[in-house]
Amino acid sequence: MAKKKKEEDALLDAAPALEQPITETLEKNYMPYAMSVIVSRAIPEIDGFKPAHRKLLYSMYSHGLLNGPRVKSATIVGDTMHLNPHGDASIYETMVRLTRANEALLHPFIDSKGSFGKQYSRDMAYAASRYTEAKLDPFAAELFTGIDKDAVDFVPNYDNTTTEPTLLPTRFPNILVTPNLGIAVGMACSICSFNLAEICDGTIALLKNPNTTTDRLLDIIKAPDFPGGGLIIYDREQMKKIYETGVGSFKMRARYEYVKKDNCIDVLEIPYSSCIETIMKKATDLIKAGKLREVADVRDAIDLSGFKLTFDLRRDADPDTVIQKLFTATELENNFDCNFNILVNGTPMQLGVKDILLQWIKFRSSCLTRELNYDLGKKEDKLHLLLGLATLLLDIDKAIRIIRSTEREEDVVPNLAAGFAISKAQAEYIAEIKLRNLNRQYILNRIKEIDSLREEIENIKEILRDELKLKALIISQLQEIKKKYGRPRKTGLIEKTGVEVANKEELFFENYNCKLVLTRGGYFKKLSVQASRGSDEHKLKEGDTIIYEEETDNRGDILFFTDKAQIYRARVADFELSKATQMGDYIPAKLSMDDGEHVVGCKMIYDIVPEHHMVYIFENGKGVRVPMSAYESKSRRKKISGACSSASPLVGAIYEGDKPIKIFIRSDAGRGMIVKSSLIPEMVTRTSSGVQVMQIPKKNVKIDFVTSMIESLPDEAQKCVRLAIPSTGVNISQVTMDF
Repeated sequence: MAKKKKEEDALLDAAPALEQPITETLEKNYMPYAMSVIVSRAIPEIDGFKPAHRKLLYSMYSHGLLNGPRVKSATIVGDTMHLNPHGDASIYETMVRLTRANEALLHPFIDSKGSFGKQYSRDMAYAASRYTEAKLDPFAAELFTGIDKDAVDFVPNYDNTTTEPTLLPTRFPNILVTPNLGIAVGMACSICSFNLAEICDGTIALLKNPNTTTDRLLDIIKAPDFPGGGLIIYDREQMKKIYETGVGSFKMRARYEYVKKDNCIDVLEIPYSSCIETIMKKATDLIKAGKLREVADVRDAIDLSGFKLTFDLRRDADPDTVIQKLFTATELENNFDCNFNILVNGTPMQLGVKDILLQWIKFRSSCLTRELNYDLGKKEDKLHLLLGLATLLLDIDKAIRIIRSTEREEDVVPNLAAGFAISKAQAEYIAEIKLRNLNRQYILNRIKEIDSLREEIENIKEILRDELKLKALIISQLQEIKKKYGRPRKTGLIEKTGVEVANKEELFFENYNCKLVLTRGGYFKKLSVQASRGSDEHKLKEGDTIIYEEETDNRGDILFFTDKAQIYRARVADFELSKATQMGDYIPAKLSMDDGEHVVGCKMIYDIVPEHHMVYIFENGKGVRVPMSAYESKSRRKKISGACSSASPLVGAIYEGDKPIKIFIRSDAGRGMIVKSSLIPEMVTRTSSGVQVMQIPKKNVKIDFVTSMIESLPDEAQKCVRLAIPSTGVNISQVTMDF
């Protein structure tokens, strides 16, 4: 055997490899699979069902579960497997979603008993099928009206032992009443549910006037409606786009109430696409991270009365701020993405609400026409038989003589047909009448139906001839369904203009007073108020000195200016609190600056004030004032290149507010001066090289220090440098200065 196996392997290795073009592979191998998934699994048909749903419901209907008692779910699953060969687990999962207990549908099709989980919970699992019971809900009867009257086509099941319907003849547009999600190959569908009463009214409007506008439909079918309720942040233009194209998204948020007595927020309804466990985990993470300090605890308070998610608040917590934080950071506010892909006659189509309803009207008209033709045929057959029976009244004795004189049984029907000049079917009907019924009273009672049958037949023919009467019949059925099953909307609407859009960064931002310190060597500290007022001396590198310090809060941004004419922007909140005894953050490393780039100044701002200025002092002694309007932009840029002239290295960057400031400039030749910022000319372009502020007598001399912190200079230095001194400055080499 081993030798034979080796020979076979050798033959296979020697066989030439079969080459197949990729286009042929796609056509023969991939496309059939893709179409099977699209048509037979993931995308719903115009009746609103995928094949798995349809097979399950029809199996329950055919086993008498529309009117009978509940049976074990395991029995239903087993009965369905003769139509659906995909296994009991997938069948039961399909069944769970259609039950009343699962709360996934506005109008459930299955009346259930037992634990079937919840649509809004990932962990609230359903019980095994042997423990639960179910039957069809009375509402499901609207799916099957006419199914026994040739309203839809039937096809053999997978093993040819029985037949199943290709579609269900739904009496209402179930495609838009039952939500549907599915992922096929190369396409997906996401169909939200709408209110049954509104859908019936919208369909009636289209039946009366197929040219009804989308705006008119929006007035009737206001918005999607979900079984879990919640609120839709309503944008009419956005909703109109979805109604027209079938593609788009809208934002939903939870419905809640603040219970003052218990100081808690009770969330009563959440968006359809949200999950309670995800919300709780995110809220718990925020509490642990200190970003939701106002909440003491979050707990699942679901009970027999329904859904409830409770957030216990701390004393003095603002409930409005807390709920805004929760809307921003958790799935209490969520998007629902719409993608209305459906199958129409086996062809995938992406349609808007109006087009879907028009397609359903065509489908329903076809079903109703076939149902009426079936009824017409049955009534005509019955009328034909009764007309034959009426002839019997002419001479009942003759019929008896013909039957008695006939020797063979098989000749009875032909002899009756010949004797009364009637058809074989009529003669067969007469021959089957019991002997006790061969009396005038019985026959008269039976043929009383002839007139009413003729009237009914004429009415059916009139409906089949007149499209308006056919539509009127559909309208009457929709009105009946609306009256019987219509309910008020569960999902509320709030106008987009009335919703406050919260800034996530501001909501989760902890503000407090602090002091900012920057050294000449590029070290930055953020000190708390207590640390800044302490007696500790600042820890600095040898030869380093402080060039900027300011008391502010944690809300603003810091602009860092570098010697390579670049500005880096960071939030104050991005820096951790430090101590005076610590070195602080090294800014070039913290902000990932270029190699060899050094910080020469910084300034904390809340917003850019166009009227304010930046004063730049360069190494060659020149200076320039640039208005802050030169740095305005729509986006919050973290890095600005070309912030000032690069002709000479930048030594100092001083922020000038509403009033002029004094700036101390020192050269490495030991000369210094103080100049008023208003004396430095303003240049509109930020790359201007400026004017000479301090004369540099020698080529190898340069400006090496600039500060606006005049009060930090020693008293002797402040005395010997004045505005009136020459532009070359004064010799301060004899003054003790720690720079």
